[in-house]
Amino acid sequence: MTHARSDLPPAHRGGSAPGAALLAAQRPPGRLRPVINATGILLHDGLGRAPLSPDARTAIDAAAATCDVELDLATGRRGRRGNAALSALAAAVPAARSVHVVNNNAGALVLAAMALAAGREIVISRGEIVETADGFRLPELLTSAGARLREVGSTNRTTLGDYADAIGPRTGFVLRMHPPTFRVVGLTMAPALTDLAELCARRGVPLVGDPGSGLLTPNRALPDEPDASTWLRGGVSLVTTCGDKLLGGPQCGLVLGRGDLVARMRRHPLARALRVDKLTLAALEATLHAGDSPVRRFLHTDAAELRIRAERLAAWLRRSGVPASAVSSRAVVSSDGTESGAGGLPSAAVALDAGLAARLRQGQPPVLGRVEQGCCLLDLRSVPSDLDPVLAATVLAAATGSGPVADDPPTGPAQPSCTAQPSDAAQPSCTAQPSDAAQPSDAASPHPMGWAHVPDWARRTDRWPAAGWTPQLDSETDPDEATLQ
Repeated sequence: MTHARSDLPPAHRGGSAPGAALLAAQRPPGRLRPVINATGILLHDGLGRAPLSPDARTAIDAAAATCDVELDLATGRRGRRGNAALSALAAAVPAARSVHVVNNNAGALVLAAMALAAGREIVISRGEIVETADGFRLPELLTSAGARLREVGSTNRTTLGDYADAIGPRTGFVLRMHPPTFRVVGLTMAPALTDLAELCARRGVPLVGDPGSGLLTPNRALPDEPDASTWLRGGVSLVTTCGDKLLGGPQCGLVLGRGDLVARMRRHPLARALRVDKLTLAALEATLHAGDSPVRRFLHTDAAELRIRAERLAAWLRRSGVPASAVSSRAVVSSDGTESGAGGLPSAAVALDAGLAARLRQGQPPVLGRVEQGCCLLDLRSVPSDLDPVLAATVLAAATGSGPVADDPPTGPAQPSCTAQPSDAAQPSCTAQPSDAAQPSDAASPHPMGWAHVPDWARRTDRWPAAGWTPQLDSETDPDEATLQ
């Protein structure tokens, strides 16, 4: 997936905005483009949520050929589809007695409603009836499966007694949702998960839960985020969650829990329509075996490391004649900002003139940042560190209209014409902005695989500021004295 600058007419080579626009116009419709996510939103819906690990991408390449997705090579007979991926998932969540995988989490909820509650009631708190940013409404999804919602409590307060009064002969299951798009604060009440699980067990009805974030086990970077293992150990009968959120894998819906419930879902006719393909199974298995992912590294990168990278990039850009400053920032896990808590994650960004945002989106590669306080902020928490030279070159091309840097770059510390301050002063907030504005992102620790696994589009030397130059800063060197090497 590379678009060489030689594709452009000579007059447009060098990274100019008109050239990028011409290249975009010539590109066949439907071709996906790799984008540098500098928004500070680790799981950006518009950018495909979690970036896959090198292991997962390698597994996809292998599975793209003919493979034993549903064949037992030892016997030569048909085998259990995706057996290796399902075994890896079961090993990752020992609290689940059985597991299943479908196309996405919405599909998992529909399948649960049809297999366990068609023609019956699903009991749910009014405070957990959600709508997502793309207009997906939970009630419409569940009722489309033939179930009826039995709403209990109020928006901000639901008691255990409310659930007890609603459970009856027509109850298919009780649903506990972790709202993914909002928080209710103030005068609130909700029964503890263990208390609700005990009530459901006494009444003989399943408790189905969606923890929302895709965590399979607790994560120290997000101590307030629920996870599938904790919910299952707390008595939840069945958990559905996403594969492409904090797990860091491909888009899929994970079904975890009681063996009899999972079996009913697996045997339902709809399960065939929601079946995942071999590429998803391959990527999921590799993600689970690796135990690491770009998203996990984004979450755990130290803010001081991000600050060093931001200072290094800003110093290099200033010496190249581009006004830039390193500033403090706040990154979030998802576009709604809820899955990392209200405060977000401390980060660092490079502040540029806001007018560069549109040109960066048309760059090669495109760069998506965030417009805030009159600046275009490039938040480094979701930018792998090995892409810093590519990011620098793309910014330079957008700012100057040409790819190569001047032979004698200026040394004066020019500043961007915006109100953001250096990172030890005021801290611009990095919460999600409307989609028509550029948005924020964060950086991860150095790419463990090095340049060998950076895609071709990110290694084109003609996109670097000058032959052999990369921004580099010794730990004992002042950022303004960074050297070009």
